Amino acid sequence: MSDERRYFGTDGVRGKVGQYPITPDFVLKLGWAAGRVLAKQGTKQVIIGKDTRISGYMLESALEAGLAAAGLKAVLTGPMPTPAVAYLTQTFRAEAGIVISASHNPYYDNGIKFFSSDGTKLPDEVELAIEAELDKEITCVESALLGKASRLVDAAGRYIEFCKSTFPNKLSLAGLKIVVDCAHGATYHIAPNVFKELGADVIAMGIEPNGTNINDKVGATDVAALQKRVVEEQALLGLAFDGDGDRLIMVDENGNKVDGDQIAYIIARDALRRGELKGGVVGTLMTNLGMENGLKQLGIPFVRAAVGDRYVMEQLLAKGWKIGAENSGHIILLDKVTTGDAIVAALQVLASVVGSEMSLGELSKGMTLYPQVLENVRFSGDTNPLEAEAVIASVKEVEAKLGAKGRVLLRKSGTEPLLRVMVEGEDAELVKSSALKIAEAVKANC
Repeated sequence: MSDERRYFGTDGVRGKVGQYPITPDFVLKLGWAAGRVLAKQGTKQVIIGKDTRISGYMLESALEAGLAAAGLKAVLTGPMPTPAVAYLTQTFRAEAGIVISASHNPYYDNGIKFFSSDGTKLPDEVELAIEAELDKEITCVESALLGKASRLVDAAGRYIEFCKSTFPNKLSLAGLKIVVDCAHGATYHIAPNVFKELGADVIAMGIEPNGTNINDKVGATDVAALQKRVVEEQALLGLAFDGDGDRLIMVDENGNKVDGDQIAYIIARDALRRGELKGGVVGTLMTNLGMENGLKQLGIPFVRAAVGDRYVMEQLLAKGWKIGAENSGHIILLDKVTTGDAIVAALQVLASVVGSEMSLGELSKGMTLYPQVLENVRFSGDTNPLEAEAVIASVKEVEAKLGAKGRVLLRKSGTEPLLRVMVEGEDAELVKSSALKIAEAVKANC
């Protein structure tokens, strides 16, 4: 069996709907292959959730058919955040959980991601085993052993209660006005209720999904509308989730964006204040230098993992630490959840706001973010711009200018055909011009 994954990226199988591999025939076979590999618990059940993309109906049916052919039952939750599917998979002792979502991508993309029976992302060897099954001819168990499909009653209610249970009993959100942006995605019928039931005065936006408006000028990938609304409503803060509810970006009382690095810093510092911090914090290659320095000043250990929440998780488990984050808003809190959970992360920041009697803006001032510019360059074909001499030369030139007060990172996206050029440093103008310089070199060699 080859150890090179052909279909699985950093977050499952993802692509444009209607183009291989996000086609009904491939997804049917993927369901069958996954069913063959993952059936170990004896429950014969697989939980299937999805976000609000119009293609979710088609792909859900294909997965259901593939699982049935392998002899597994599909338990459908309807639109449900990714972390909710992880939670339900664990509590129902299901063989696996499957989420049909392309997370923060536009509606015309979709993807399939899997959770193991304990609510964690699949290890590489399991993904490779599924890929090996995909090379085989699809077969069907005998008729009496075929899987059935059923709908999970009150999946939303179960998850809402779980989220609320992660907020300290002695605290309340009563009297706090917060704006909640659900990105017209999977949290639209869940997040507002969680915060309302804990007492908050909730102003909800991005709660009218129509199949094609997910992540469209709303949510964690575009907080401009939320920033405006927070200031207009004179709210305490704003919360922005992405399409599948595993990313959180916040907005403070003055309309300033608070990203995943700052959120993790606030949560870690609050845990330290309460004497409950276990170990340190895991970030990624994209984590801002300001967070690293801020944690260092508090005496909190910090390490970087490769980009992707699966790699953050690997480091957390290896070190026995509990807090991991990506600046894009994936926050993993292993003392509460098994995967990145935006609603649970938001509740921990709100607990810090209430417990410290400080605003989000005040809590964010503990660390200073370095200017960071990210340029995305689309590429195609077999060429690798990272190996081009002109690109290597431009990177060396920029690194020499930045010295010890900045850094350069070039990497391929794990979910899209993009090359990401990141430059970070103290001098904002130098950072911007340097990122553009390298991006131009990359474009010329694509």
